[in-house]
This record gives sequence, C-alpha cells and structure tokens, in this order.
Amino acid sequence: MPVIPLRDFDSFLAQKPAQLAKGPLAIILVEDDVAVTQTIQHHLDRGFRHILLLSRLRIDLPEDLHAMVTQLAYDTRRPDAHVEGVNAVIHAVPAGTWMYYCFNGEFLFYPFSESRTVGEMLGFHTEERRRAMLTYVIDLYAPDMTQTPNAVDMDNAMFDKTGYYALGRKGSDGHDLERQLDFHGGLRWRYEEFLPPDRRRIDRIALFRSAPDLQVTADHRFSVPEYNTYACPWHHNLTAAIGSFRVAKALATNPGSRDRIGDMTWRNSHRFDWNSQQLMDLGLMEPGQWF
Repeated sequence: MPVIPLRDFDSFLAQKPAQLAKGPLAIILVEDDVAVTQTIQHHLDRGFRHILLLSRLRIDLPEDLHAMVTQLAYDTRRPDAHVEGVNAVIHAVPAGTWMYYCFNGEFLFYPFSESRTVGEMLGFHTEERRRAMLTYVIDLYAPDMTQTPNAVDMDNAMFDKTGYYALGRKGSDGHDLERQLDFHGGLRWRYEEFLPPDRRRIDRIALFRSAPDLQVTADHRFSVPEYNTYACPWHHNLTAAIGSFRVAKALATNPGSRDRIGDMTWRNSHRFDWNSQQLMDLGLMEPGQWF
C-alpha cells in the first residue's frame, strides 16, 4: 500500500484548506502502528467527511482512501498530546463545525450506527439544541494474552458487560455540578492501581461543535461547562460509545503492569459483537428521542 503524504501541521491548518470547510470531521491521534487502517476505515464507514491523522509515523493506506484522509506531522507520544492537537484544529475550522477525536485502536458506535450516518445522528442532536455529546469509552481486550501479547484482537474482542457506575462531579465549591457525572468501569476500574486517579474515568466528550475560544482539557472535558453535560435539562439525549483497545494495550505493554497481568478476562467478560444494539441493550449507549 502507498504511504500517505505527510503534511506540516501548522501550515496546513493556517491555510484553511477545503478539507476543513465542512464537518463532520474526525481527528485520529495515531500513537503506534496498531489497527491504524481498521480505525480509519471504521470511521469513514460511519460517514465522516474527512479524517485528520495526527502522527509522525509512516502510515500505509489503500490508495482509494487518500482523498478522504490527511496526515499531519504531530508528536502524539508526549503527555496529553490531544490537548494542543485538537485545540489547534478547533480554531482552524469554521465555528459550529461538528468534530470528533479518538486514538488509533478506538472505534465509534452510536445508536443505529449500522444503518445511519454520523451526519444524520448529529443533525438530530443539533435539532435538540445540543453542541456536544457524551461518549463512554468501553475497554476492549483480547481473550488470550498468550496469543496476542499486546492485548489487541479485532476478531475475538472482549469487553466487560457489567461493573460500570457513575459518581457526582464536584465543582470548585464542593457542590455537585448540574447534569455532570464521572463515569467508571472496565479495565480502568479493575486495574485502577496501574492508572493515576485522573485517568480512571471512562467518559469523554468526543463529539462536539467548534466554537470561538473553546478548549479541550487534559481530562477530555471542555472549557464550556454545558459541553460536559450528559443531557439537556428537559429530557435525555443521545449518547455514544467508543470501543477502545487503548487501555488494554497500555496495560499489556507498560513495564509497570505487563508482568502483573496474566489474563484480562473475568466472570463478566463478554464477546464484543461490533454493533450498536449490543451496547444499547447493556445500557452503555442512550438513543434518547431518536428512533
């Protein structure tokens, strides 16, 4: 497969190219060479208009995908790399553009995503006067670490079907914030001793509309409080989910954890079916008023 051209990050964004003129746009931060093509193809299949790959790695892609993907040279290995990268794109696109961000080895699901495009879903969400959407990051992992030492197995992926919970989110005054919760579960909960406290939540505002002065934070929230809410005041809204191998991969390869985790499966492990209905049935995604 041909290598996708590598563009300069700052100059590309400064040019305000046609690729950024209209959403929905996806940003994929590529940290390594695991499941890169699969991640790109999955999000193109969801209907994203264009994908920005942020990475300095050599990335081979089928030639027919090159027109819909732009790779920008960017260091994704530094701590909180998403902050500067995502914020730069926010400020380069027209205000009100729907955007999404994730990492390689992560896969977006939303209600009825097999038959409806992400644009259709976001159009409905916009009509409900929402400018952001809560996504739950659902950890995926391999069932047999002896066969897949990096814990990534696309064909036999497992996930936790139970063990998820939410806690009230406190503001600076110590009181609960309105319509904001901290969500926990999955590998981040079961192996919390290997993760710092600020990396144990599974909620991420991954879908959002650009706005002047909007900033994403290191903990995957936004500088505008309403963006961080799970629903509007008058009824439940759509939510989405991201199936992610990212934590499993880190636990399986980091020196501090890899020798202490023999098998990530437990009694509540369940085969991941790669469809939205399974996630809705388990309450890991909310269709709201969209049918």
